[in-house]
Amino acid sequence: MPVLSLKRRGSELAAAANQVEILSSGDLVRFDEMLKQHELSTLIADQIEILQVNVGKLCNMTCQHCHVDAGPDRKVENMDRATVDACLKAIAASDISTLDLTGGAPEMNPHFKYFVSEARKLGCHVIDRCNLTILLANGFTDMPQFLADNEVEIVASLPCYLEENADSQRGDGSFQKSIKALQILNELGYGKPDSKLSLTLVYNPVGASLPPSQESLEQAYREQLQQRYGIEFTRLFTITNMPISRYLDHLLESNQYDDYMQKLIEAFNPAAALGVMCRQTLSVSWEGRLYDCDFNQMLELGVESSSPATIDQFDATTLNGRKIVTGRHCFGCTAGAGSGCQGAIS
Repeated sequence: MPVLSLKRRGSELAAAANQVEILSSGDLVRFDEMLKQHELSTLIADQIEILQVNVGKLCNMTCQHCHVDAGPDRKVENMDRATVDACLKAIAASDISTLDLTGGAPEMNPHFKYFVSEARKLGCHVIDRCNLTILLANGFTDMPQFLADNEVEIVASLPCYLEENADSQRGDGSFQKSIKALQILNELGYGKPDSKLSLTLVYNPVGASLPPSQESLEQAYREQLQQRYGIEFTRLFTITNMPISRYLDHLLESNQYDDYMQKLIEAFNPAAALGVMCRQTLSVSWEGRLYDCDFNQMLELGVESSSPATIDQFDATTLNGRKIVTGRHCFGCTAGAGSGCQGAIS
């Protein structure tokens, strides 16, 4: 049975407030309490280095683990040109060095190429969070060359090097499409030794478990993808599945929520807590609202009230040093070796 977005199903979890209520209820230790137990201070943002922008929830796929609840039916939630320009203005007025574009499938936003081109003119390093299959879709087959021409770093989801496991999470046929897209990217120079074109693959567990060692898994990916398909890549990120949105729905339906949350809590790593991505990242929603991270964005937990709430109010001085808004979902970033949009932390 194909996966449908929570919104299309009319699920109660389509409302972020209901997800927050589930995560906040019960007797499990709170994240701020865990910080105190380990004599760690409240999380405070450093200087913003990365502007991570979710340009929309429209996607050509509907993956089981998606924390955005993206899909083909999310056509309305797409960033407009004025908000893109507000993001570019914020970059120009600050020390932000990286623009991290995500979605949905960010390439499906009608202003994607404009956003990339203008950010590159500002000297910004650009990351495209790509699902790979979009590169084969009608209307997007020129995208690999565009990304290469602009030296855009591609961070691509490939949850397993085994077809059956990958398809179980992302849909039948998605693995072979991803392999074809990776081969196209390799032909353009992506992932090749000494190439300026960086190609990062992203692994996240198929089941309710923590990722294995990032270093050892990267070696396995290299061997398997090279032997089976002749594919090369720059590096591998391991990312823990966040207990929000469709993955939260999966945990609840399979009666694994309590066990998974306990697993995350028991694996709390103080070293990972010190290196969480929200310290150097500011997240922007498709409508221009500001959040500490992409996960807070999906739970609609905006930046603290004393900070600017939207990108058109951007002020680096005020946003640097802000208190990070946390919740029990944050245990997903601090479990084991830690997890974030840049992979393992410690």
